[in-house]
Amino acid sequence: MNFILRKNTLTNKIAAATVALSIAVTGVAVLPASQSFGTTEIHAASATSKANTAISAARAQLGKPYKFGASTSTTRMFDCSSLMKYAFNKVGINLPRTSKAQSKAGKYVSKSNLKPGDLVFFYSPISHVGLYIGGGKVVHTYGDPGVTIDTINSGWWSKNYTTARRVL
Repeated sequence: MNFILRKNTLTNKIAAATVALSIAVTGVAVLPASQSFGTTEIHAASATSKANTAISAARAQLGKPYKFGASTSTTRMFDCSSLMKYAFNKVGINLPRTSKAQSKAGKYVSKSNLKPGDLVFFYSPISHVGLYIGGGKVVHTYGDPGVTIDTINSGWWSKNYTTARRVL
């Protein structure tokens, strides 16, 4: 019995290392179908996978036109909060409709602790939201050119950054 416990512990450590390596190399968690993991490892892999899916859904809309108050039932055009609602719906998360309401979802995260998949908010009072994709970049939409990617660490974005929330 003692040998089995040690073996399972070693197996879990190897599996966790494999998951971490797959995320580092590909950005996607590769999970063996028959492996059991602790809940922390499963949650981290699941959150990373969901973040990647939401980011991919938002990025797939690059160039789509901006329209304030765009319907959430179309992908022909977006406003900032409908884009977030669309992207997170792809991972089973139903966000509120407005950026102000979305700024109360999930939990607060500091700018220095942002992870891909976090919602980032701008202006005071909050009236703009984007999806953090890593490397100081955010996918969002406002005006021309429609859905686009910008950096949040300089210029206008840095000056108007307000807060961030983690919903995954």
